[in-house]
Amino acid sequence: MFWFLLLILSMVLWFTVPPRLRRLRRARLFAEPFPQNYVEILDRNVPLYRRIPPDLQRQLKGRINVFLNEKVFAGCGGFEINDEVKVTIAAHACFLILNRDTNYFPGFSTILVYPDTYLVNEVVYDGEIATEGQDARSGESWHLGPVILSWQDVQESLADSSYGYNVVMHEFAHKLDEENGDVDGVPALADSSHYREWAEVLARAYGASGHTGSSGRNQVLDEYAYTAPEEFFAVATETFFEKPEQMKGEFPELYAQLARFYCVDPAGWLRR
Repeated sequence: MFWFLLLILSMVLWFTVPPRLRRLRRARLFAEPFPQNYVEILDRNVPLYRRIPPDLQRQLKGRINVFLNEKVFAGCGGFEINDEVKVTIAAHACFLILNRDTNYFPGFSTILVYPDTYLVNEVVYDGEIATEGQDARSGESWHLGPVILSWQDVQESLADSSYGYNVVMHEFAHKLDEENGDVDGVPALADSSHYREWAEVLARAYGASGHTGSSGRNQVLDEYAYTAPEEFFAVATETFFEKPEQMKGEFPELYAQLARFYCVDPAGWLRR
């Protein structure tokens, strides 16, 4: 109930602030000094921060300032929110909006954080037979609702980037996906002429087997990518930032589409 009230309050505030005042407030927040303890958190918990050039580091800090002002963090299951949690999550989310004309993930404002993997009630249908049970989750993105994360899974995703796993980027990619109304693997693209090429390239990659392992799929994208188009986009986003050189080698067209959408070249960061 607590987080629901926070959500309602934040939505009311969002829609009652005139756009011009919002832009001015964001510009002021963007330019504010970045606390030194936040920098230490970035150095400690955000490996990508150390790879990007100084101009992007400055931009990332400004984006984080705005993000932390507009999003509300709430701990669940007895979890206590602190700067470490907020800055780590905000930084990985803000990598998705660097160099872009952004509205800072509109339509929601609440981020719920559990200490570990959490259980949700689930109903599975097999024809007309419904089976109730519980499913363990590391993260969720509710349509026009909160982002939910397991802090333990966030930490695990930072420990080894070779897996290409980043639960924060995954869930916030879903938030970008929903900006044009539907969560279908097609986010709001800057140029309307881009949609056809996007659809063609992602459809080929979604159906590709590539250099397969024993599972019959490629070894760059996690198997979960092939469960639905929207999950393909979210997993591809994780891989784009976490394993850019592997993606560029295995799926050069897909990499190019994501580089065009996100306006960054993570493979180039690795060469610095």
